[in-house]
Amino acid sequence: MTATNQARYKVGGMDCASCATKIDTAVRRMPGVEDVSVSVAAGTMTLSHDGTSDLGAIEKKVVGLGYSLRALGKKAPVEAEHHEHSHHHDGEHDHHHHDGHDHSADDASEIEGLHGHDHGPMEGPWWKSAKGRLTILVGLALAAAYGIGHLIPAYDTYIFTAAMLIGLVPIARRAIMAALAGTPFSIEMLMTIAAVGAVIIDASEEAAAVVFLFLVGELLEGVAAGRARQSIRGLTALVPKNALLEVNGRTREVPAASLRVGSVILVRPGDRISADGVIIAGESAVDEAPVTGESTPVAKGVHDTVFAGTINGDAALRVQVTAAAEDNTIARVVRLVEEAQEKKAPTERFIDRFSRYYTPGVVVVAALVAILPPLAGGADWNEWIYKGLAILLIGCPCALVISTPAAIAASLSAGARRGLLMKGGAVLETLGRLTAVAFDKTGTLTSGKPQVTDIVAFSRSAEDVLRYAAALETGSSHPLAVAILAKAAEDEVDIPAATDARALGGKGVTATIEGKDVFLGSPKAAAERVSLPMAHSRRIAGLNQEGKTVSVLIMDGVPAGAIAMRDEPRADARAGLHALSESGVKIVMLTGDNAGTAAAIGKELGIEVRAELMPEDKQRIVGELKRKGFVVGKVGDGINDAPALAAADVGIAIGGGTDVALETADAAALHGRVGDIAGMIELSRRTMRNIYQNITIALGLKAVFLVTTIIGVTGLWPAILADTGATVLVTINALRLLRVRT
Repeated sequence: MTATNQARYKVGGMDCASCATKIDTAVRRMPGVEDVSVSVAAGTMTLSHDGTSDLGAIEKKVVGLGYSLRALGKKAPVEAEHHEHSHHHDGEHDHHHHDGHDHSADDASEIEGLHGHDHGPMEGPWWKSAKGRLTILVGLALAAAYGIGHLIPAYDTYIFTAAMLIGLVPIARRAIMAALAGTPFSIEMLMTIAAVGAVIIDASEEAAAVVFLFLVGELLEGVAAGRARQSIRGLTALVPKNALLEVNGRTREVPAASLRVGSVILVRPGDRISADGVIIAGESAVDEAPVTGESTPVAKGVHDTVFAGTINGDAALRVQVTAAAEDNTIARVVRLVEEAQEKKAPTERFIDRFSRYYTPGVVVVAALVAILPPLAGGADWNEWIYKGLAILLIGCPCALVISTPAAIAASLSAGARRGLLMKGGAVLETLGRLTAVAFDKTGTLTSGKPQVTDIVAFSRSAEDVLRYAAALETGSSHPLAVAILAKAAEDEVDIPAATDARALGGKGVTATIEGKDVFLGSPKAAAERVSLPMAHSRRIAGLNQEGKTVSVLIMDGVPAGAIAMRDEPRADARAGLHALSESGVKIVMLTGDNAGTAAAIGKELGIEVRAELMPEDKQRIVGELKRKGFVVGKVGDGINDAPALAAADVGIAIGGGTDVALETADAAALHGRVGDIAGMIELSRRTMRNIYQNITIALGLKAVFLVTTIIGVTGLWPAILADTGATVLVTINALRLLRVRT
């Protein structure tokens, strides 16, 4: 499919899975359409066609369903003549309407309140929304009907019917639209049949009450469900709207969205950083809590990266922008979570398939309950038609179908706010079933860069050894040199100047410092220059056995000391691995590093080690674990070991918020914490427990009311409460997952 055969649209007023499925069902039936991808969270529709499609007709079809539509890149929206929206309930997209979400500005000019199921943004109180106003209107009409009906009892049937019609007309209209779009068994259709049937059997008072309760249930559900979307969308509010752009030494305020890669911005003390970038001048502590959740500000200096939405500390920074507004870390996380919410989990797909047969089955059962007793046993027609209508309402599968996607969406959003990015419901569900996790070493269990661990004094003090070594390495970008310079900066040592500095390929570096001939290099190269005493050699060998790289310092032909360096475990590695073990997960380290270094790190962390592996070896070991019956997760930096990441049941990238960490693998721990892997698994298990609770609530309430209706204990009012009440309960239960646990 080429780009010329694709069209992308911004869809206004789409705020639940039912909306997406209704649009998908309608558009797929249009001539020339090959594929449709509708994203509720992003509010977009991507259409693939063979070039013969009438895009105008397709746009009119979507608008006819009650949505606004705008081709991306165009300014003028195509708007619905009437701004309402029908929610289908034929299987995989059964779901009440949700309001309370953020909508694009495209919706601002849409007509509200004409038909009661409008999609204007609920930015203010619920009673100011179109749906809220309709619900209040129907409630007042119902109250008036009770008052007038009491005064004029002879006309109460007509009075209650009139009150009912205020709410039923828009519901019936949506039912017809849904049926024409290919979804005959929508909640609106079942409601319409039940309400009209109730009037026919002279139960107009209950019919009016049922319509009112239905609208109240939709309103409550919409307000509750809106929180899930607001949670992840709230991340975008962290990025300031404006930035101080620096051009030719002068700064001016510009919209942050206008910043381009390479631009230089000034970030004042206390300001939020408006773009991802690299510091080119200044040093400050940056509060990354809004993005990472870490409470301690992080010291940042020249060449360090900063993220949009974080807060600068007590000094000004000049930052060179590395990502445009639409590609910064927060924007990418939001986009990927939105896409992930469209990927259904196995449980959700099963519920969808089940519901395709469940809803028509309920209609058949309701019809049999209404017809068989009067025909076969001479029972009262009105009584059994009433019971059949109640069963029709009880059987609406709204709560059942929303049970899984509501929990999945809430968990994906909660995870993203903790830096745990899971790409879809299937990934989220599989994480909870992991029984083995294989970790890379470098950059995963360790920080990925060497650090000075030991300074050994031979003939000079430890401070002198570090001073002269730092003087030799000044200006070098070699990882070992960077480690020595970082240690010197940490200890605030006074670094002397070096002259006649020369690098000796593969051996070390030499220079004249304070009149002395100084050399720093490997133990082997040092032994070629001077004779190392046995005690020194044994000490160096001991450090090597601990997996450390040793550099020896020689001054004027005398061994002065040694510096040992190692890529150290991440600060939380031990605790993170312990949490995994405690949850019953087998853990193993797979590394290409030498056996000695790997064993030393493994012993320190208490983890099984497989070392000196090629990428294909890691893939083979993952396969072996799977053949032994383990559900395997593979954790890496998102760049190396692609075969092993692909072979695992779940591939997890760790670290940094880089493009690779975001775009590769099935999941990503963006903040590089080993403990986040256990956090992902725990979140998955919480989610599955929540889903099972939701299914129990949905089916349990229906079963109870089904029995009580048939035996004559409950009627239409409890029937609609069983449906809307269960849906609200399920939604609220799912939203408990939004509470972030750290």
